[in-house]
Amino acid sequence: MPENISPAVKTAILSEALPYIRKFAGWTLVIKYGGNAMTDDSLKEGFAKDVALLKLVGINPVVVHGGGPQINGMLEKVGKKGEFVQGMRVTDKETMDIVEMVLGGSVNKEIVSLLNQHGGKAIGLTGRDGHFLRAKKLFINTPERNGVDIGQVGTVDEIDGTIIRNMVERGYIPVIAPIGVGMGGEAFNINADLVAGRLAKELKAQKLLLMTNTPGVLDKDGNLLTNLTPKRIDELVADGTLSGGMLPKIASALDAATHGVKAVHIIDGRVPHALLLEIFTDSGVGSMILGE
Repeated sequence: MPENISPAVKTAILSEALPYIRKFAGWTLVIKYGGNAMTDDSLKEGFAKDVALLKLVGINPVVVHGGGPQINGMLEKVGKKGEFVQGMRVTDKETMDIVEMVLGGSVNKEIVSLLNQHGGKAIGLTGRDGHFLRAKKLFINTPERNGVDIGQVGTVDEIDGTIIRNMVERGYIPVIAPIGVGMGGEAFNINADLVAGRLAKELKAQKLLLMTNTPGVLDKDGNLLTNLTPKRIDELVADGTLSGGMLPKIASALDAATHGVKAVHIIDGRVPHALLLEIFTDSGVGSMILGE
């Protein structure tokens, strides 16, 4: 805690957190880690501390991470321009090699190293390890035509959660890069929100937390919406309140919330210690979608 916080305030914070620590002990939380929280050094440090603390108090965090800015940076270095269709990265073989190198290599290893530095026991892996994340090619529908092929971009076909459960049971924090494997052994780049949602279902996680660069789900006037139901989310999509880059997150959130996950949280990763604030305080810092 910051040094300028008085002992009385520190005591109040810990007192408020205690009931949540008791309630959530033994729970599995799937955390999608992305956005500014992955590029700002102080936020990266704070995230690592928060996840290590969750494990220390008896909660089981499982991290699925993105890495769009890092991929873009590497593409620029090799003189290749990133191309997108309907918000999805066009991924030819050369781009896929870079995606796999960045996500499964440098980004994944940095997260694992930070978690281990702060007392966690983290292990990094991709969906190709043990072929636990099976993928199939994703075709995109555009206003011009349906079924556009954008290369080695996939959607989740099947997840075998055995390897992840075994890691959790042995006290490890799994850190997963969203790269799937096809029937022929080929790699597929998959949206990290979708992987996190499907993994939360497979693990029967009690919570799914999606870290973003927005305060959460906002109405048309920019006001934060907190306790939401799947029915209310459907209404917000239908009237155009939710659109663009928020849609994959919402699709993942709805899928999880309607298939056994007790609550899905969409939180602002730009807020220091957003994870702890959302999980261990009465007010929270984002939007919560309650499962059915």
